[in-house]
Amino acid sequence: MMDSTKYKVGYYPVDKKYNKWVNKDHIEKAPQWCSVDMRDGNQSLVIPMSLEEKLEFYNLLLEVGFKEIEVGFPAASETEYEFLRTLIDNNMIPDDVTVQVLTQCREHIIRKTFDACKGAPSAIIHFYNSVSVAQREQVFGKSKEEIKKIAVDGAKLVKKFASEYEGNFRFEYSPESFTGTESEYALEVCNAVLDVLEPSETNNVIINLPVTVEMSSPHVYASQVEYMHENLKYREHVTISLHPHNDRGTGVADAELAILAGADRIEGTLFGNGERTGNVDIVTLAMNMYSHGVDPKLDLSDMPRLVETYERCTRMHVYERSPYAGALVFAAFSGSHQDAIAKGMKYRNKKRLHEWSVPYIPIDPHDISRTYDADVIRVNSQSGKGGIGYLIEQNYGYILPKKMSEELSYRCKHISDSEHRELKADEVFEIFKSNYLCDETPISISYFDFMRENDTVKIEVTFCKNGEETDMQAEGNGSLNAVNNALKAYTGENYTLQVFTQHSMQGQGSQSVAASYVGLERENGEMFWGAGTDTDIIKASTNALLNAFYNMTKGEN
Repeated sequence: MMDSTKYKVGYYPVDKKYNKWVNKDHIEKAPQWCSVDMRDGNQSLVIPMSLEEKLEFYNLLLEVGFKEIEVGFPAASETEYEFLRTLIDNNMIPDDVTVQVLTQCREHIIRKTFDACKGAPSAIIHFYNSVSVAQREQVFGKSKEEIKKIAVDGAKLVKKFASEYEGNFRFEYSPESFTGTESEYALEVCNAVLDVLEPSETNNVIINLPVTVEMSSPHVYASQVEYMHENLKYREHVTISLHPHNDRGTGVADAELAILAGADRIEGTLFGNGERTGNVDIVTLAMNMYSHGVDPKLDLSDMPRLVETYERCTRMHVYERSPYAGALVFAAFSGSHQDAIAKGMKYRNKKRLHEWSVPYIPIDPHDISRTYDADVIRVNSQSGKGGIGYLIEQNYGYILPKKMSEELSYRCKHISDSEHRELKADEVFEIFKSNYLCDETPISISYFDFMRENDTVKIEVTFCKNGEETDMQAEGNGSLNAVNNALKAYTGENYTLQVFTQHSMQGQGSQSVAASYVGLERENGEMFWGAGTDTDIIKASTNALLNAFYNMTKGEN
């Protein structure tokens, strides 16, 4: 039996006046990004990345456009120490990129961290200590003053070692477990650290406010950040950074609201990997901005490659429904969704729209190297005529009449339902061809000749069946009508040519291919469909007629 009484609010809200962020409608510009895939994301893996895998992943992050990358905890891991030295010794850190390393506020660990960073063209020394009520009471058994002294002493040490080691260093301080700390005390500790580090025009300092454990709704965190934003000393020379975890599943919301509240920088991982439920998902966060017309300053245009490299190097899996990156995030199986998407796509093309507004699809899949055929319209037992018709049109150029498209959808849904699987685009096309676009039918035409007299077309036609030829004559109000009248006379069948449409598929002039569609109706209202193609428009329509006639009569003796 679940017992909610054992839980209580473990966070510390600030005064309600720190809520000016609610008046902002949206994020107006991208924050500074810092990838922590190589450190926080790596330490959470069942099998941490090897040196070779870390180098491949690091190069991927550079290609995406990260200018700050936390590369590890070099004092705690020989692999991470070696990795950092490999980057520095082999000149693998671009001039516009800064590596970041993490260290506790302990002298021997800080010293080894500077040893690892020696000669780095640009490095952020990120030091931290836990300041929350739970950590103070349960882990360290120390007072507020004693905990603050750890932070201040750490600041003095990093400042001292920075003056002794070769390299270009910046400083970042995190009051770990910020969300479980009294905001007034967190501010007191951060300001004490800043007094030591002395931020200035040439000495920008990062204060990172981590959601070490997500304890509150996002709006509470946003107000905590706004409180720090308005009360930190040296604010014009301090970068407020966020490091949201995702314990409540709202890490992205934490980050978005806290940016509105005054934060300047985000630490996270590409697909949200990290301890427990993970870090904030930078791909989702950046693409959310992109979908609102804000340039995220990250190149996520080859999403399939990002996913493939991530999965291979980390041995993790990007869930199929993960926003933007998942294999199924654009997939529409529902018939009504498919119909709306198909109509939206056609409307967009007809109006030559630049702005994206297609129903159910928040961004253009092409922007991140996804395709409409493989990623948007997917066919299973839930699919409808609109989606299947759109798939056939976009991939193969056939624009089916509405009722014909509906019949094709029933055929596809029946196969998908009976075999319990999705149908690929080429399978749908094969179903279309085998049912409506037959190369050979029991009755064929070996010869025809037309003659027009005023509004009447007269025809001489030779039908072939089982190797026997029969000459027929007929007339009609058009060439197809005349052929159809000859066919009815030849076979004695009673039906009505109810639907006839055609269009050009490709090319121009005499080389264009015509596609024709014919619907024949029995007296009982049942419809039968056929399609035909040819560079000769009359042959195309005749082929469609014969295919429809075959579908109508193939069950007869």
